[in-house]
Amino acid sequence: MMRSTGCENKALWSEISDPRPYPCLSGDIETEVAVVGGGITGISAAYLLAQAGKKVVVLEAHKVSMGTTGSSTGNLYAPVDERLFSVAEKHGDEVLKEVVSSRLAAIDFIEQRVDECAIACDFQRVPWHLFDTEGINEEIQKEYEAAFKAGLAVVSGALVGFPFPASDITTIHHQAQFNPLAYTQALAKHTDSSNCLIFEETSVLNVTDGDPCILQTDRGTVKAEKVVMATHSPKGIYAVHTAMQAKREPALAVRLKGPLPLPGVYWHIVGNRQYSIRPFRSPEGDFLLVLGKTYPVGQEEYAEDSIVKLELYLRKYFEVDSIDYTWAAQNYRPADNLPYIGTSIMEKNIFIATGFAADGLVYGTLAAMIISDRILGKENQWRELYNPKRFTPIASAKTLLKENYEVSKHLLQDWLFYDQDKDLADLKRGEGTTLVINKEKIAAYKDEIGKLHLVSSVCTHMGCIVHWNSAEKSWDCPCHGSRFSIDGKVLEGPAYQDLAKPKPDGKKMNPELECFNFFATPSILTKKKSIKFSNLS
Repeated sequence: MMRSTGCENKALWSEISDPRPYPCLSGDIETEVAVVGGGITGISAAYLLAQAGKKVVVLEAHKVSMGTTGSSTGNLYAPVDERLFSVAEKHGDEVLKEVVSSRLAAIDFIEQRVDECAIACDFQRVPWHLFDTEGINEEIQKEYEAAFKAGLAVVSGALVGFPFPASDITTIHHQAQFNPLAYTQALAKHTDSSNCLIFEETSVLNVTDGDPCILQTDRGTVKAEKVVMATHSPKGIYAVHTAMQAKREPALAVRLKGPLPLPGVYWHIVGNRQYSIRPFRSPEGDFLLVLGKTYPVGQEEYAEDSIVKLELYLRKYFEVDSIDYTWAAQNYRPADNLPYIGTSIMEKNIFIATGFAADGLVYGTLAAMIISDRILGKENQWRELYNPKRFTPIASAKTLLKENYEVSKHLLQDWLFYDQDKDLADLKRGEGTTLVINKEKIAAYKDEIGKLHLVSSVCTHMGCIVHWNSAEKSWDCPCHGSRFSIDGKVLEGPAYQDLAKPKPDGKKMNPELECFNFFATPSILTKKKSIKFSNLS
């Protein structure tokens, strides 16, 4: 189980941020650009478009930057999670150089906004390290060669004061770190203006491409000339969903008994695992942030195992005083190691930005730069590099086959061998399970005080069966990464709709269930007055 002495399932940044509240959308509105999602991608795009004079509306389902952006560790670097040498092997040296130059440009963009807007987010330039402590590692040598080819300031060999007994190491200088939540929240404040309206707690339920595009929300309808789908994984059904693997990554923020390591990004290879470590100093205290090996979304055994191994790893190398924060972040790994940024097949006015793997802060910023240029009619040198319509069968084949095999496997297993032999009476407090009630597939969770939470177990994205995530107390879909709360609310992923409520069949309910109102769904059909953007600015 995830453990902490502080807040559970909350990232460190959420406790030391100073968020500004934004209103909910109320009624219908028209604008030039609608941005769905208030993380670093959406806010950066809104900032650029509003600065250029476009009328922009940002629609955030929860709170600005409190999702994936606020769950990241704040590392900014030119290398990529899947390795630079892998990019070169799949696409060639020229593409490698373009990937590196685009990522460096995104980091520079962040630094420029920090200076321009005087954002207090602890931005600093630091080295990035890839190392092993168990011998010479061919992977590290290959990464050194790829970084050198790409023109990065890379060195190899032991460093004075390095906090690990490294046997093999590659270091790239002049990378960066910051507080991602503080940065994005501050950028949102600078973006919120007569040109840009930001709405929180406003869930987008459907987006239709057209002239204009129509966005249906739970609080009104938005008409827009262009839409930026800045939701990590695009909402709805897209071809890119079949070309990505949805992963979760456990994280801890701890206090040490001794001093923190020197500032830097530390990637430690241990066998087939990689751990990412970074120090963070703040007025609230000094923390070491550690990320563990990713695991597939919707597979409970990995969630439990990963957090246990992460803590064991941490205690092997550091004297831990307390584990103050424990959480997990989600990422989507693209088939050919390059993200998808631009318009998808069959769409002309909706832009997507996804497939960032564990490199979302940099790629999200880059996506905002590319998409805003597209909307403003400007040339961007990386437009075609990350085009979602690209055709890379050789580079993508292995991941495509694996991902679609996994989706098919889960569909067949979960529908043909559903948990029909389970009984609600056997469910213990703090447990969740899938079972059949009145011939309906149900996801059931009994909380710590014994209250039952029942929802349909059928994912509203493409009909897969959700699995219980006991580590984070959520229902996770193993097919394309949608995640839902214990009451069925969408937390993450491509699903628009919440999990359905169970349907009564006219028979008397189980006495345990009589306290539940199966018809309690919010009404979104109230008549609203149509208003223009200018009336709200």
